[in-house]
Amino acid sequence: MSSSSVTVSELASIRARHPEAIAAAWARRVRRPLLGDSGRLMIVAADHPARGALAVGGDKLAMAHRAGLLERLTLALSRPGVDGVLATADVLEDLLLLGALENKVVLGSMNRGGLAGAAFELDDRFTGYRAQDIERLRLDAGKLLLRIDYEDPGSLRTLESAARAVDDMAARGLPVFVEPFISRRAMGKAGTTGEVDKAGKADGAGKVVNDLSAEAVARSVAIASGLGGTSAYTWLKLPVTADPEDMARVCETSTLPVVLLGGEVNGEQEAAYEKWRTALSLPTVRGLVVGRSLLYPADGDVRAAVDTAVGLL
Repeated sequence: MSSSSVTVSELASIRARHPEAIAAAWARRVRRPLLGDSGRLMIVAADHPARGALAVGGDKLAMAHRAGLLERLTLALSRPGVDGVLATADVLEDLLLLGALENKVVLGSMNRGGLAGAAFELDDRFTGYRAQDIERLRLDAGKLLLRIDYEDPGSLRTLESAARAVDDMAARGLPVFVEPFISRRAMGKAGTTGEVDKAGKADGAGKVVNDLSAEAVARSVAIASGLGGTSAYTWLKLPVTADPEDMARVCETSTLPVVLLGGEVNGEQEAAYEKWRTALSLPTVRGLVVGRSLLYPADGDVRAAVDTAVGLL
């Protein structure tokens, strides 16, 4: 069965009748080196749905439309200069069957257990790819999320699990991209625990908020860099600081290679491009890993958004 002839409408039938086609497609996938001649990486991220994070802007279920997501991803992956994709198994397998992963860098998302908005969000267990899966399926790297809240015990379990994942990946000679944050639970209005709305939910209370100050991001870099028994295969996936001028100081915290994450741009696409452009000039920064802001741009033009991001490299 040739994956190049598969359409989105046929995916469910293939999964039902020929589940073995997925393993066969992984085995014959044509791979490429992690870094090409430019030494830069442009990766499109689509691992948000597995954490229940489906919203884009005002549409709470934007990423829940799988056919639409796959259409955007295949378009992004077809653009010159796009090196690959980061996603969970379900999304990667769809793209694999569609023939979109040939000669692309494939990053498997590893810990998706900290569901968005859950009481246990910071106990971010490894419910996605394991190191042995990434090795067996011939993926090119893994990615893990490390949010650290000094007041939440769940962060310690995540920290320990992340360290063991770094060890497991390094033992197989596989790169792992660590995305660290110093985080906290937000208070409600006026610094209280939150005003209760008609549904009985406190306004803003309990939401996990990432601290993008220079001090916090630098501290997260220091913590993430020291995970495991070796950092030889560790990359960092970092946000641009609240003040982009602080990124130079933050990136001096470690010699590990860095890719920048996109995050929410809230309609300010041009401002995001300028922040990325500034940070991409730093010595340790090697590229971009961007998701919703490129796949769901405010003007709807995925092609233009991706091409502009590629141009920054």
